[in-house]
Amino acid sequence: MTPSRRILGIAGGVGAVLTGTVAAALAVTTQQRRNRVDPFVDEPLGQLQPDRTSTVAADDGTPLAVSEVDPEEEAEPALTVIGVHGFALSQLSWHFQRRDLASLRLPGVRQVYYDHRGHGLSGPASQESSTIEQLARDLDAVVRAVAPEGPIVLIGHSMGGMVIMELAQQVPELFADRVHGVALIATAAGEVGARGLPRSLLSKYNPLTRGVGELAGWQPGLVEFARAAGGQLTRQAIRSLAFGGRDVSPKLVDFMLEMLAVTPVRGLVNFVDTLGSHNRYAALAGLKNTHVLVIGAADDRLTPFSHAERMAAELPDAELVRVRGAGHMVQLEQPELVNSHLIDLLQRASGVDGVGVDGGIRTRERGRWWRW
Repeated sequence: MTPSRRILGIAGGVGAVLTGTVAAALAVTTQQRRNRVDPFVDEPLGQLQPDRTSTVAADDGTPLAVSEVDPEEEAEPALTVIGVHGFALSQLSWHFQRRDLASLRLPGVRQVYYDHRGHGLSGPASQESSTIEQLARDLDAVVRAVAPEGPIVLIGHSMGGMVIMELAQQVPELFADRVHGVALIATAAGEVGARGLPRSLLSKYNPLTRGVGELAGWQPGLVEFARAAGGQLTRQAIRSLAFGGRDVSPKLVDFMLEMLAVTPVRGLVNFVDTLGSHNRYAALAGLKNTHVLVIGAADDRLTPFSHAERMAAELPDAELVRVRGAGHMVQLEQPELVNSHLIDLLQRASGVDGVGVDGGIRTRERGRWWRW
């Protein structure tokens, strides 16, 4: 199927009320500034304080660390946004989204972020519970506990996007009734190891993969993330694996290393098998009645852009975005551009309509339209 395109152009806001198009233009300006100075040198990465924190018990009793952020404007939020983070990371990876969406006025949104089991501040995961199926049940528990009613938009990065797909299979009624929007960022519906890093990295003689063995022979890049959490990967390797731009902020690289250092590498390795067997193309059918945004990065070495194309082909009304000059951590590397598209998704999901539909495939690449 050929994805149709939703063209941006509704008033929204990052900081103030801005259109998604204007915010995207700011992303180009920001990228130009990076050639001169680190734009994030004064950014308090990972230090933003939530309005509330809580612990949600999963179905097996595992404690899940949850944070909630209210809109800055004192008004009833129109939506609840739930961020589902990626492999080896934590809820802190949503720093820029948490920062900017709090000031969004049209619509105002409540934000919920949490750590997967075995990640961040949540409880440990056993080998048996280190599965996408269990992570989807955990997400369902978070929804029931802190967002039991009202419309929801789910935002998933990497493994988080896979979890959302599985939840659509497990609880289809949630997507039929309450999930008004889904953003799938730098993720895949299957064949995760079919493309990616060179097989030479799999060699048992390679110092980067020694010790992890062949548990993730299908995708060495994810093993590198796991090894980084064990403090066994160089700063340059993380910069190469996580980011794509030439002028990546050193502070972003430091932030990645800090997140990776929190989660024990032994526990992360348990998730490798479930990622390798991930195949949820059929689950995408459960998203066809909601607004879907698919964002892929041109230089993603873990989940190449071809995965985003394949998902968009299964979702004919999805918004497909290709971010040039970014890698797997696209929401950190080019936050203004990612946030501008998230704002447009939130506006569609909340009923702020007037968005046109175009019959061709288009990809928005750093503020410009490209027709294929």
